[in-house]
Amino acid sequence: MAPRMKLATLAVAFAPALLGGCIARTAANVVTAPVRVASSAVDLATTSQSERDEARGREIRRREERLAQLQDEHDELMLDCQDGNRNACREVVIVRQEIERLLPTIPYEPEEED
Repeated sequence: MAPRMKLATLAVAFAPALLGGCIARTAANVVTAPVRVASSAVDLATTSQSERDEARGREIRRREERLAQLQDEHDELMLDCQDGNRNACREVVIVRQEIERLLPTIPYEPEEED
């Protein structure tokens, strides 16, 4: 038998053993693929508690920043109103109403004592 023929015969003889692992691995990947896809979809569709907490914290900080802006604007308008600017007096009322609407949405946190 020629050397090439021996090599071809050996390759054919050992092919099932060598490819068996590949086929088994591929079969396992095919079987587990739907589970992996579903798991990824659930992870994307659900929000963890820490993610909800972070989002709530960002929203509260946004409201606190808006409240600080409104309070600064209110103080400036009050000074203008006291100086006799009627438009500023009207604006003070509008800004104060917005502050009153915003205050209940910001949680109260007592100051820490040292």
